Amino acid sequence: MRRYRTMGVLVAALALLAMARPATAESRIEKNLELQPGGRFTLASEVGSVTMTGASRSGAHIVITSDRVDLNSELEFTFTSGAGWASVTARRKHESDWSHSYSAHFEIEVPTETRTEIRTGGGSITLSGLRGGADVKTSGGPIEVNGLVGTLEAHTSGGPIHLREVTGDAHVATSGGPIDAEAIEGNLQAHTSGGGIRINRVSGYVDAKTSGGTIRATYSPGNRHGGVLESSGGSIEVAIDPSANLNLDASTSGGSVSSDLPVRVVGTVSHSSMHGSIGSGGEELRLHTSGGSIRIRAL
Repeated sequence: MRRYRTMGVLVAALALLAMARPATAESRIEKNLELQPGGRFTLASEVGSVTMTGASRSGAHIVITSDRVDLNSELEFTFTSGAGWASVTARRKHESDWSHSYSAHFEIEVPTETRTEIRTGGGSITLSGLRGGADVKTSGGPIEVNGLVGTLEAHTSGGPIHLREVTGDAHVATSGGPIDAEAIEGNLQAHTSGGGIRINRVSGYVDAKTSGGTIRATYSPGNRHGGVLESSGGSIEVAIDPSANLNLDASTSGGSVSSDLPVRVVGTVSHSSMHGSIGSGGEELRLHTSGGSIRIRAL
């Protein structure tokens, strides 16, 4: 009898403990929208991180999760779709700021051939396996794009940007963080207000500017498109095809300029500047840093 009484007390204590604990169960919303290949998908959310993936099937599959709050009590969602488009919006229901201790995540699967536009008020954005132009912006968080065929516009107010295997012109900018781009088949514009820039294999014109950091750029074999690479506080190193025909304009306010490639110098030879032509000359390659050295090397 004493044994049953003890077990009853234990069960009651466990029940009270469960009631006292705060609810931490995951909140989840799942939706399917009509969307055919070749269409357009837009997301506008005041909060949350986003992962979007291309798939071989039609339709947009959206899963929204939060590990801290009841999504429907904090956010107002709108899901709409029409001929060739689908859209999702999420707005706060309350004026108070979304607490940093909360999290929300959008997991979205769309047809591979989809044009995308993403806006989030704070969180990371990841795209992969898409064929169509992409325009993404976050008010704070990293951006990662893999395997995109189409033009890219990407901006974050604070965080790193990583690009890999992008076929199309890419314009990316961050207000604070490094930029890393690899295998870009097109022109590249990469601007950061604070961080280094690393570019590995780009086939088009390069516009790379940083307010504080080094720039390392390797052009693809056969790339003769030149570019502008500028740093307000770091060294610059660029590797180009020895057969490229370019006009060179390189200068530094705090270091030296050197080239492993033969340069037909024009004007006065200087330790901190180099002006002339590589090969027979062509498009301009302008390199400038306010604090660091510049090196031009062969692939």
